Amino acid sequence: MGNTTSCCVSSSPKLRRNAHSRLEPYRPEPELSREDTGCNLQHISDRENIDDLNMEYNPSDHPRASTIFLSKSQTDVREKRKSLYINHHPPGQTRRKYSSCSTIFLDDSTVSQPNLKYTIKCVSLAIYYHIKKRDTDGRMLLDIFDEKLHPLSKSEVPSDYDKHDPEQKQIYRFVRTLFSAAQLTAECAIVTLVYLERLLTYAEIDICPANWKRIVLGAILLASKVWDDQAVWNVDYCQILKDITVEDMNELERQFLELLQFNINVPSSVYAKYYFDLRSLSEANNLSFPLEPLSREKAQKLEAISRLCDDKYKDLRKAAKKRSVSADNLTTVRWAPAIIS
Repeated sequence: MGNTTSCCVSSSPKLRRNAHSRLEPYRPEPELSREDTGCNLQHISDRENIDDLNMEYNPSDHPRASTIFLSKSQTDVREKRKSLYINHHPPGQTRRKYSSCSTIFLDDSTVSQPNLKYTIKCVSLAIYYHIKKRDTDGRMLLDIFDEKLHPLSKSEVPSDYDKHDPEQKQIYRFVRTLFSAAQLTAECAIVTLVYLERLLTYAEIDICPANWKRIVLGAILLASKVWDDQAVWNVDYCQILKDITVEDMNELERQFLELLQFNINVPSSVYAKYYFDLRSLSEANNLSFPLEPLSREKAQKLEAISRLCDDKYKDLRKAAKKRSVSADNLTTVRWAPAIIS
């Protein structure tokens, strides 16, 4: 402890002055490149600025950009309506319920609590339109999503696995199986669709019969971890899909994140846009959410929520009014009577 080199003993001012006098003048060292330092990590300033992308092709980040699945479905819906009009065939027999003075019909799906079953149906329909209306310009197919290279089951993949588009029911059964086994929420389904379109935009790939299952699986895996507080582990998906390995799931998640440029943020405005666009998609395809008459209990709950909001905004209006009155009282104008002779 008595050693002068100990960290607990400070040197005297004299020694410090002598040591300072022996210091050499400062000489700036030459800057080292990334190759010299051995660090090949990409700097954040070198990354592509997502905001610079065209808003039209980046709907998963900008709330004003139209969703890709809705624009692709509109062409198909117009063709269906045109064929029905030419052939004079009335649309399918769908019983629509309309509200009246005595009965009000509401569905139990809201932007904060969507209906799970119908949300999965709408998301499956959106994926179906992505596959059906994909670009046929020979865009690249990444190996990590190729079902031939990374099969989800031990059964042999047919040679023409990339030729036949899946039906909407097949996509729905695949997504419903994952959501029901992992006990995921309806909000997770909407975030899954956001990540799917973000992947197609960032990586500049298309979803096709050869890769749709693994792309959807990767989007569900990532959405469940981001959205749910108690996320499903990768090993749990191996219990659902018996023939897949944990290493394959880890690699799928890693490459999915890299293709997203680790941008997993979903603003509330983007989430709401996707929710309402899914509702528009369901109405255009006669896939309406179930309507139920407004019961007395639901009416009382709505009335209580409305009263609570009124009281909240009433207090805000009072506070704003007080602030405006106090500002007006800072300078008062006095009127003097005019004397006319």
